[in-house]
Amino acid sequence: MIRTQPEPAADARRILVVEDSRTFSLALRKLLEAETGLPVTCCDSLRELSALIVAAPGAYTIAVVDLNLPDAPRGEALDWTVTHGIPSIVFTATFDLATRGRIMEREVIDYVLKDNEFALPTVVSTVRRALDNRNTRILVVDDTRTTRKVLARMLLIQQYAVVEAGSGQEALQLLDRNPDIQLVVSDYYMPDMDGFELARRIRRRHPEVRVIGISSSTDRQTSAGFLKAGAHDFVSRPFVLEELQCRIASNVETLTQLRQLQDLAARDYLTGLYNRRHFFERGRRLLGEARELGLPVSVAILDIDHFKRLNDRHGHDGGDKALAAVARSLSGLAARGFNLLARVGGEEFAILFPGADLAEAKRHCEEIREGIARETLTLGDETLSLTVSLGVAEIARGDELDACLGHADGALYAAKQNGRNRVHTHAA
Repeated sequence: MIRTQPEPAADARRILVVEDSRTFSLALRKLLEAETGLPVTCCDSLRELSALIVAAPGAYTIAVVDLNLPDAPRGEALDWTVTHGIPSIVFTATFDLATRGRIMEREVIDYVLKDNEFALPTVVSTVRRALDNRNTRILVVDDTRTTRKVLARMLLIQQYAVVEAGSGQEALQLLDRNPDIQLVVSDYYMPDMDGFELARRIRRRHPEVRVIGISSSTDRQTSAGFLKAGAHDFVSRPFVLEELQCRIASNVETLTQLRQLQDLAARDYLTGLYNRRHFFERGRRLLGEARELGLPVSVAILDIDHFKRLNDRHGHDGGDKALAAVARSLSGLAARGFNLLARVGGEEFAILFPGADLAEAKRHCEEIREGIARETLTLGDETLSLTVSLGVAEIARGDELDACLGHADGALYAAKQNGRNRVHTHAA
């Protein structure tokens, strides 16, 4: 049976802007809605703010709060949002050391000053970062519970998902069990292994995870030791909170950029589907996982009928449009659940069906063939109907993906020889 994932629920999150300047409020609302896609509610006084929160408790996922309002000149509006559990970003025109203290003691995500032309974009990027942080899991490693909890609390305020470990060995076990951990923040002094050794082991076992070392040692060699051991950054205790925030945010941003580059490298430039290399790399892993669970796996290869004739008649631009159109259809018809879809060359596409035996995969391929045949493509003055042929094979227990794709290719050849616009299966 092909397993399908449920449709994602509609995003019910809302952003709250508390700002008495109508110009700032309207501009910020427009930018935030454009950049985050979330609805924004604006208010300009403590009285209105309190009424909104009382009327809809839990409705706001994040708030941008002006520190000084006409009816709340000493940060009372910020107190309201924080007290009611709304993660808050402060937007203020006045700033000094005393103001900084008042802001930071309220455990806000961050503060942004209104004193330059980059203020509004900075607020928007801060909101986006806080929203994205919820998808980033960080492991905090420290054998002293009190200091570990303090650091974990700082990260939770920044909206990160936090996991804690009291030793290096526990940290390695958590990393093995939780592949979604992206960043480790580790103390140096620990009883079972020091931070240097932990960093070395993480680099060997989980090279994609970034490591930040921390220590209260005044020895300058400690930071160098962490970096030499494979850590990506170092922060000294006692923390300057803004420095800690910036260093962690910088490492998380690097992770995001690396993932984007990896995704680009795995994609076909024309269709946006995965490419041949990614299909085989990911496909072999999916095949192994399915076999461990005792599940069947099938594979199909698809070819656009009479593609050379279309290319000759309408040129490469027409051919590219046909490929893109088929890719769009396939994205809706084939890339469901755990299926893996890729363009593997020319006008050929491959689909891996974990959990599907030959009969189930064939039924799914018939749905794909019929769905594509219902679509039309306009090239110049012509409206064309595209059709595809598919070959399907089930991967036997001892078969490799490469060989089985060859079996599917043989079935595809039979489909084309027998008139095209049909599905053929490989007889084991």
